[in-house]
Amino acid sequence: MRVQDPPLESTAIGNGVTPTLAELIALRAAVAGRRSARLGRHGVSGHALSPLRGRGMEYAESREYSIGDDARHIDWRLTARTGRAHTKLFQAERERLSLIVADTAPSLYFGTRVRFKSVQAARVGAVAAWAAVRDGDRIAALRGSLREAPIAPAAGSRGALRVLDALVRWYTQAPAEDAGLAVALDHAERLLRPGSRLVLLADPHSLAAIPERRWPALAQHHEVIVLLLTDPLESAPPKAMLPFRGDSGRVELDLAVAAQRQRWRNEFSAPVEAALARLPARGVRVQALSTDAASESWLPLLGRNRPLVA
Repeated sequence: MRVQDPPLESTAIGNGVTPTLAELIALRAAVAGRRSARLGRHGVSGHALSPLRGRGMEYAESREYSIGDDARHIDWRLTARTGRAHTKLFQAERERLSLIVADTAPSLYFGTRVRFKSVQAARVGAVAAWAAVRDGDRIAALRGSLREAPIAPAAGSRGALRVLDALVRWYTQAPAEDAGLAVALDHAERLLRPGSRLVLLADPHSLAAIPERRWPALAQHHEVIVLLLTDPLESAPPKAMLPFRGDSGRVELDLAVAAQRQRWRNEFSAPVEAALARLPARGVRVQALSTDAASESWLPLLGRNRPLVA
């Protein structure tokens, strides 16, 4: 249910219950000007600088010479200064892949403030797609499905629009077949290449089911960002009797009782707090995003301390 109208922002298009393509396209303006793409040899519209150390055109650093290094890349100044042979390393220039992984668990198709969590997921995914266009990346998307193929990587507005169309389909209503977030990550690992950006849109309960051992391996080779979709009712319920409709009929929950509020907290707040506490230590950037938050508010997470991978 929705109990509050959306604020006057770039959310004006759309009813908050189902995402629209026009609404997601309009979010391109929210990304513009946030952060410029890193300059490659071809300017802003050129390929992004890869985090892989290689023999490219952009100087990265110098290290001591090793047998087999190309003598043409000896850093003569540093060699003369230190008395030990050093060689230059360069940063390869190539298109990076930005992969959006969409959780389509039934629990996302709900909301009490401004918009459904599913609509916020679609909007956040659109922001990620437009950020990829700005940064010169190829864009792909997928969900946890055993039958539906991923949206194949493509660059520019064409790639973004294909992803936006999929987000509208996935988040208009819960897909009949959802194989879960673990399956989505399995698919993602087959698509990702070292240096890719992975943006994961997830319900906190879905994320809690992912073994923690999976995150360090992903974060070692990729830029990994996890965005947790939440609703204000989940984090701060009123101290009152709340009616719910379940499979067995109407259920009333008295949240004025301390024991009931603790059970509520264990169910909704604890998974969010656990993810915020544990994932950064595993190299993953994570943020909780409420349904009433600006859909682009997570953008400062992009590009901070990107790991350099051998």
